[in-house]
Amino acid sequence: MDNGYDVTRLAFVLADLPVEVLGRIRADRVLRLPKPPRLPGANGRPPKHGPEFALAKPATWPEPQHTTTTDTARYGTARAHSWDRLHPRLTHRACWPDHEGELPVIEGTLLRLQVDHLPGDRNPHPVWLWSSTTGATCQDVER
Repeated sequence: MDNGYDVTRLAFVLADLPVEVLGRIRADRVLRLPKPPRLPGANGRPPKHGPEFALAKPATWPEPQHTTTTDTARYGTARAHSWDRLHPRLTHRACWPDHEGELPVIEGTLLRLQVDHLPGDRNPHPVWLWSSTTGATCQDVER
């Protein structure tokens, strides 16, 4: 699906079905990494979210779990990077205002696709995808 739809909401609604939801997300989104492990002796409420992963700020990106490279005739070299278990930080707005209780943490796999060039010598922007599947392998990312 394209980035006009809430891919994580759809993944939540369809969670009890044997489907994988894959959708493009906007390049200005901010997702969250998994919460860090709780240190022994830590006081207070444990965090629900990990550090921010701002798609527009590479300094916030950790090393990807998988990286694939494919040479293509039309686009030059195509690269795919993936990060596992990223999730949006939900708020009681948009499609969640009537949700009872705590909002869920909906983890998935984030993918960044980049090619060298587009037909007509156009400058390509990366494409960001979010998949409802976690634990993607290198072969999943390549596909």
